[in-house]
Amino acid sequence: MEEKIRKVAVVGTGTLGTQIGIQAACFDYEVSAYDTDEGSFNRVQQNLKAFMKISGREPIVPMEDWEKGSDKVKFCTELEEALRDADIVIEAVPEDLELKRKVFGRIDALAPRGAILATNSSSMPVSKMESATARPEQCLNTHFYSPATGLNMVDIMGGTKTTAETIEAGKAWIRSIGCVPLTVKKEILGFCFNRVWRAIKRETLYMWGEGFVDFRDIDRAWMIFTGMTQGPFGIMDNVGLDVVYDIEMVYYNESRDPKDHPPEALKAIVEREELGLKTGKGFYTYPDPEFSRPDFLKG
Repeated sequence: MEEKIRKVAVVGTGTLGTQIGIQAACFDYEVSAYDTDEGSFNRVQQNLKAFMKISGREPIVPMEDWEKGSDKVKFCTELEEALRDADIVIEAVPEDLELKRKVFGRIDALAPRGAILATNSSSMPVSKMESATARPEQCLNTHFYSPATGLNMVDIMGGTKTTAETIEAGKAWIRSIGCVPLTVKKEILGFCFNRVWRAIKRETLYMWGEGFVDFRDIDRAWMIFTGMTQGPFGIMDNVGLDVVYDIEMVYYNESRDPKDHPPEALKAIVEREELGLKTGKGFYTYPDPEFSRPDFLKG
């Protein structure tokens, strides 16, 4: 493993992959990115700008520096090119275990032998992917939140063979890009804060899906109580409702507890391709969602 991380490669430029790449570039790392969808990086940037405006939150670096950081990210049309000379590779593809294992295998075959292989999975432990590589001791969970809107925290967790050296290198790199590592000392589905957030998602989705409470009133309550500019349903719209559904299914497939199964009403929204901010409609309609209007908290 390299003693010092200099080059970062991101595989998958969806909502979080794009943010991870820009965040690293803002702190003067050489960053390359790859996605099978060549337009995703630029498209996600536009969505992020819209969400910043709606949420009233900005990156932890000045907006001018964030813009400069986005220009520094080198988007590659070939995976091999993106991984060349990388010291850490972060996989940020959709929340599908078989897909992630396939991608981990390809990354392992192409990345330099000393590179750390990390997954930005929102729920899956890296132990489920490490056997797809020849370097399980260098595999990590590094789950980012939303650095574009100031949520500069990262869950970090090792697999079954991850060395202490790899963990420490990962934590040092996370700190070096202005983020706070949330260390998970032993494996748990969902990691640190994301497991807390997941408990909120599950309960709010259940209350809405079973018709107990309108989602707007849940968001109003959350916004009044916390002082935040959006509630759980607004946040889920930003994450992407397809991503939310897939994450909830990971928990259900692990536990087989009916209480963990996402509501059918959420599945119906996803099937209509009303995925939130990225499609212009989810629980709310964009670019002018109800929760951003001055009278929303008046009910």
